Amino acid sequence: MNISEVARRTDLPPKTIRYYEEIGLIRPARDANGYRAFADSDVHKLAFLGRARALGFSIEDCRTLLALYEDDARASADVKRVAQDHLDRIEEKLAQLRSMRDTLTHLVHECAGDNRPDCPILQDLARD
Repeated sequence: MNISEVARRTDLPPKTIRYYEEIGLIRPARDANGYRAFADSDVHKLAFLGRARALGFSIEDCRTLLALYEDDARASADVKRVAQDHLDRIEEKLAQLRSMRDTLTHLVHECAGDNRPDCPILQDLARD
């Protein structure tokens, strides 16, 4: 199957599929004319990668997860560790975003938003 068909079946842009090939996440066969010839297993891997990326896993995490998926002797603890590490990073980002939201909410509330030059938002940004 060609890259257009694979893109349609996986909802991934051809550019992303080429990139995944370039970095070695997939290795489609090549026809005699040099065109990529994707197998069903390639489509499955690409769909797997698409779902993992949609969950925010990094390329390296995806590489690890794909290797674990293909390893019948894998330990589920290894898979869980990758997912837990990612979840921990998400929780950290959420905490940072909540802190940003709280700070901005306070500053916006404190700013009169009128014609005066005083502005607590600018004062906060300018502090050392």
